[in-house]
Amino acid sequence: MTSQQRVVLLWILQSLFFLRVMGQAYVGLYSTPWLPPWEEWYSGLVPYPILLPVQILVLMWMTAISYDNSRGAGLFCVESHKLRRGLRWFAYMYAGSMVVRYALVMIFKPEMRWFHDTIPIVFHFVLAGYIFMLTVVTNDEGR
Repeated sequence: MTSQQRVVLLWILQSLFFLRVMGQAYVGLYSTPWLPPWEEWYSGLVPYPILLPVQILVLMWMTAISYDNSRGAGLFCVESHKLRRGLRWFAYMYAGSMVVRYALVMIFKPEMRWFHDTIPIVFHFVLAGYIFMLTVVTNDEGR
């Protein structure tokens, strides 16, 4: 994988998360037949008046990270082997916790099988994937 490919994947994953945030906000404001209902988007773990600003801050942070990685320099351009290793383990633990969360939902709320009310879980995998992509050493980095 080249640095350019990694950066493109960062922007794609960020865009997917952006679409999730906008989709949820849109469904919260309007009732639409072409998007899943509110219950599908929102787990209720964090009150939405707190969740939305946090999601916007995460998107702003992701933009800074993606921008710095696009230009190959800056505060959020991950070059340290030690930081990459730490982020990789965090991404694994984050994704693993979503596997456990999904399994628990399937055990304790069987009416939600298989993909009912799983939008939050799926997009936590998107975020874990974003973090993982920051750890990928590319062919053109010579490492």
